[in-house]
Amino acid sequence: MELKAYVGICQHVQSLHTGWQLLAAEKALLIKLRKSTGYTFINCKKALEKFENDITQAETWLHEEARKEGWSKANKLEGRKAKEGLIGLFVGDKAAVMVEVNCETDFVARNEKFQQLVKDVAFASLAHHRNKTQGQTGYVKSLLAGEELTKLSVGEGASLADQVAHTIGRLGENMSMKRAVTVGVPAGWHIGSYVHGGVTGQTDMAMGRYGALVVFQGGKEDAHEALGHKLGQHIVGEAPVSLGNMDDLPCGESETRLLPQAFLPDPSRTVAQFLRGQDARVLDFVRFQCGETASEGAE
Repeated sequence: MELKAYVGICQHVQSLHTGWQLLAAEKALLIKLRKSTGYTFINCKKALEKFENDITQAETWLHEEARKEGWSKANKLEGRKAKEGLIGLFVGDKAAVMVEVNCETDFVARNEKFQQLVKDVAFASLAHHRNKTQGQTGYVKSLLAGEELTKLSVGEGASLADQVAHTIGRLGENMSMKRAVTVGVPAGWHIGSYVHGGVTGQTDMAMGRYGALVVFQGGKEDAHEALGHKLGQHIVGEAPVSLGNMDDLPCGESETRLLPQAFLPDPSRTVAQFLRGQDARVLDFVRFQCGETASEGAE
C-alpha cells in the first residue's frame, strides 16, 4: 500500500473516532438535560443546538419556553371545571399546613408532577405563615384563598401562579389553588391530623381526598399523636361545622357541633365524654373536602 493512501486511511479512521466521541458527548449532554428537566428529547436537543451545547443556557431557555407555553395553555383552559385534586397536609414542629389544589380528573391528581405542585403550595404557605407571624406568641391561624396563594413564591424561585401554569402546560388540564390554612401553637398545645383516601408513595407530606387538622391540649404523655389521629378521623368522618361546648347535649344524627357528636370510634360516648376520659380538650379544628363548595366547607 502506498504511503499516501495509508496516511489517508488513518486520517479517515481518526476522523470517524473523533466524530463518535463528539456524538457520545452530545448524547451524554442530551440525557443529562432530559433527566434534570423532564422535557422531551426533541425539545432538549433543540435547546442544546440553539446554545451550542451550553447546558445551563439550554435549561434556562427550556424553563422559560415551558412557562410561556404553560400560561398560553392555562389561558385557553381557564373556565373548565376543576373539582378533582388533592388535599395536602404537613405537620411540623408546632406548626401545620393544609391546602387544597384542584384539577379536572382523578387521573391527573395521581400524577407526580401534580403532587409536586401540591407540595409547593403547602410549603410556600407554611413559609409565608412563619414569616408573617415571626415574633408572635400564642395560637396563630392563617387562612389564604386562591388569589392570595398566587402571589406567594416557591423559595427564591418562581411564583405559585407560574408553577400552576407550568404544570398545566405539562399535564394539559385546568388547575387551581383553592385554599390553604396554617396553624401555629404554643408550648403545651398539640396538633393532630388525619387524611382519608391517601396517596401512596408520599413520605414527606400526607395527601388525599379529605383532611383535618385539630388543635388540642392535654392528653396522656406519649399518646398525643394517636389522640390527634383519632380526633382527626372523627372530624373527617362526621363533618362537624362548629366546636360547641363540653356540656352541650347532643341533638341526634343531625348534630353539627363537634363536642356533642357521638364519637366515631366509640359511638357509645360523645366526643366531649371521650376527651374527659383523656384529660384533654379541643381548641380548634379545620376540615377540608376536595371539591366542596364554600357553603359546604367549615373552618
